Amino acid sequence: MITSVGPVSLVVPNQQRSVDFYRNVLGFFLLSEQGDAAVMGTADGKILLTLSENPEAPPVSRRVPGLFHFAVLFPSRAALGKELAHLIKAGWKLSGAGDHLVSEALYLDDPDGNGIELYYDRPRSVWEFEDGKVKMDTLSVDIESLLAEGAAETTPWTGIPNGTTMGHVHLKVNDVDAAGTFYQALLGFDLMAIWEKALFVAAGGYHHHLGLNAWMSNGSEKRPEFALGLRGFSVNFNSGSDVKAAVARLKAAGYEVDTNGLDPFVHDPAGNGLWLHA
Repeated sequence: MITSVGPVSLVVPNQQRSVDFYRNVLGFFLLSEQGDAAVMGTADGKILLTLSENPEAPPVSRRVPGLFHFAVLFPSRAALGKELAHLIKAGWKLSGAGDHLVSEALYLDDPDGNGIELYYDRPRSVWEFEDGKVKMDTLSVDIESLLAEGAAETTPWTGIPNGTTMGHVHLKVNDVDAAGTFYQALLGFDLMAIWEKALFVAAGGYHHHLGLNAWMSNGSEKRPEFALGLRGFSVNFNSGSDVKAAVARLKAAGYEVDTNGLDPFVHDPAGNGLWLHA
């Protein structure tokens, strides 16, 4: 059984530039750095992101599958408001903001154009469902209210707070139906919402752990294995036996699964990589 998604791994052309951005602008903590790899997360050691430097990795077109954004889930609205105040102070511009009914979100890009969402969830008790699907929308965020709630907490901003997690990952795919089959039938996610050329799937009744859209990438080539941007992300399972069962289903469906590492690794039909973690 799937429980959540975990750390995201990015290939970047300049590791120091990326580390500086995630540490100084977003407030991630550098947990370890060795050679061309840096691990970043919260002060109490929760891993959110790994950065692997490869200056020779080729860039890819926006039409090619890959990362639409990864979404960092803050523990409260006040924490998100305090983060927004820091972003304004740091002079980093947002690319957008949205009230999605189940959550409020801020959007921006890192120095390499990787999409990032910063958000908090409203209580599940206020989420609305219709025919088993969660209701979501994109409305305006009350920025002044968000900043005021953050300012009401007198503790100074010292970086992303403990309790922050990787809430969801939104992927670009080249065939929504094929991606839906892969993530639902083979991995075990539940369908939570459908928008035009996009599916939102999750485990445990969450609004979505994965977004799968073909807004720019419909019918395009698969993502190259070695390219700048998304290397992969983790899908967390409840147990090792659940991982083994997923691996068996993937192999039976003809997918090549690399089991030589700590966690099995596979590419989805669009070429996006993921690790299956117990």
